[in-house]
Amino acid sequence: MANSKQAAKRARQSEIHRQRNVGKRSMMRTSIKNVLKAVISGDKPQAESAYKSAVPVIDKMVTKSIIHKNKAARYKSRLNARVRAM
Repeated sequence: MANSKQAAKRARQSEIHRQRNVGKRSMMRTSIKNVLKAVISGDKPQAESAYKSAVPVIDKMVTKSIIHKNKAARYKSRLNARVRAM
């Protein structure tokens, strides 16, 4: 339990931010999975469009400090390599 009003407020804010970040992280993971599903199914146009829609989502997570910029670059690089290898 928080010992001061300030600590209590920070605890409340942290919980709100955590829940918001969980939703955004889930959205990012879903967009990544959509690319992978299209690659596995062998549908190159669908994979390319899914990749193009996933990249801004991944970049947005970096600006919101939900993931590190290097992790985002790694995700994008690996997804792009899979799409190009089709």
